[in-house]
Amino acid sequence: MNSSLRVLIIVVAFFTGLGVGAARVIAQPAEPVIKITAKKFDYTPNQITLKKGVPVVLEFTSADVLMGFNMPDLNARSDIVPGQVARVRLVPNKVGTFAFFCDIFCGSGHENMTGTITVVE
Repeated sequence: MNSSLRVLIIVVAFFTGLGVGAARVIAQPAEPVIKITAKKFDYTPNQITLKKGVPVVLEFTSADVLMGFNMPDLNARSDIVPGQVARVRLVPNKVGTFAFFCDIFCGSGHENMTGTITVVE
């Protein structure tokens, strides 16, 4: 970030009452967000590619009933409640293809509700 932009952010933060510490937070690039919809009986998208060591936020919504997201190989898990957004921050620490699945029974067909995350260098 160039110095004039940094000064502008600090000045705006100061005059809006956010302070210099908040200006540093504002100036940081946001982590990428991948939106995933869960519905009987699939995730959309159900195949995702990420880079090793690069933080990402998986943002889940349910189109119908209570669901779960579980990816044991990368230690990630969340309930997905209809009408709410569930966010899972993930920093993949190993390369490979890892399965995720719904771990809350959501009806006949539940066992086919899966997907994969491939982590590359």
